[in-house]
Amino acid sequence: MPMDHAELTTEQVLKRDIPWETYMTTKLITGTGLQLLRRYDNRSESQRAVLLDDDGPAYVRVFVSILRDIFKEETVEYVLALIDEMLTANPKRARLFHDKSLENEDTYEPFLRLLWKGNWFIQEKSCKILTMIVSARRKNQESVHANGEASKSKQQLTTIDYVLKGLVDWLCAQLKKPSHPSRGIPTAINCLATLLKEHVVRSLFVEADGVKLLIPLISPASTQQSIQLLYETCLCVWLLSYYDLAIEYLATSRALPRLIDVVKGSTKEKVVRVVVLTIRNLLPKGTFGAQMVDVGLPQIVQSLKAQAWSDEDLLEALNQLEEGMKDNIKKMSSFDKYKQEVLLGHLDWSPMHKDPMFWRENITKFEENDFQTLRVLITILDTSGDPRALAVACFDLSQFIQHHPAGRVIVTDLKAKERVMRLMNHENAEVTKSALLCIQRLFLGAKYASFLQA
Repeated sequence: MPMDHAELTTEQVLKRDIPWETYMTTKLITGTGLQLLRRYDNRSESQRAVLLDDDGPAYVRVFVSILRDIFKEETVEYVLALIDEMLTANPKRARLFHDKSLENEDTYEPFLRLLWKGNWFIQEKSCKILTMIVSARRKNQESVHANGEASKSKQQLTTIDYVLKGLVDWLCAQLKKPSHPSRGIPTAINCLATLLKEHVVRSLFVEADGVKLLIPLISPASTQQSIQLLYETCLCVWLLSYYDLAIEYLATSRALPRLIDVVKGSTKEKVVRVVVLTIRNLLPKGTFGAQMVDVGLPQIVQSLKAQAWSDEDLLEALNQLEEGMKDNIKKMSSFDKYKQEVLLGHLDWSPMHKDPMFWRENITKFEENDFQTLRVLITILDTSGDPRALAVACFDLSQFIQHHPAGRVIVTDLKAKERVMRLMNHENAEVTKSALLCIQRLFLGAKYASFLQA
């Protein structure tokens, strides 16, 4: 794409002189359309405001018909700039697109088509405008026609479901491969932060596998632009934290550690607020509560509470988080914590791994769900690339062999021996030491275990 188109501004585009009379001669616009355009074109904002107050839906009809019938790039850009300027000056004007007099007009179709067909200026304006007019529709009828009214005409109008799906697909495409190197992703995130307020959009976004596209954008920011992008990304994640299917995706990603990195490194109150509100929503869901304890969130909350925030919602959310985590810690037994650590694959040398009391008291719990925890522990030997996780997994297997009466037989039956033996040649000394201990216990049995302390 030529960069001159990518860097066009609304102001530059609106300086153009468009030959409206020629379009009327060729019947691409009507006589009424020409009159309206002559009245509106090259007028001040206050003059245009009066015209829109008096005859807003008529102007919307003219603008949409031009975008539908005229394909000359300069004219399409010009009309998009007019609509953008009109909506920027007063966002409530987006309701004009849903006026009853326009119920037979396909008000969405031109913008949806231009998302995929135009240069960056056209794409960006179409996305922004479409987001605003979609959000301004009445929400009481979901699978209806373009402007929110079921049409009786024979002409097939674009349904809102089709529009939202097309818009979400385009936004996800921008997050994967932006049309503009610096503005593609911020534009997509900005629109998503508005659209994800709707349940139907959350559902479409999850279906499009969009959640994972947000995760890399959750990282500490320093410049004004990157802070705004981070804020709007976290706003998207916060909106998704109200939707259970999205939470499942967040739970299997690195979302929580990234959110915590942001909250530790950010001084921008609005960023901290939206992250804390997100974490508060996630706290009671699935394994998030256990993860939060594991990554040291209680201490981070204490640190945040000690800072001078002015936002009451933030202070309240911090108090709720603190209380919620205290409850979680009380409810979790040591084996629950251990199981969460294994199932998440986040193994580290927390005290329980080397605590004989933990193994004696909990060894029979490893038998639950057909040795699920043990099976996952063995899988980690194949799948993890983290030397610390591998070392801890080998050590824990050796502990299981030592403390369970049938430990050697069970571990052998689950084909762990070959996996552990492969790790005896690992480049990391911590891994080879734990693997050696595990193999010794496997061959010598629990009887000699007391001579083999790590």
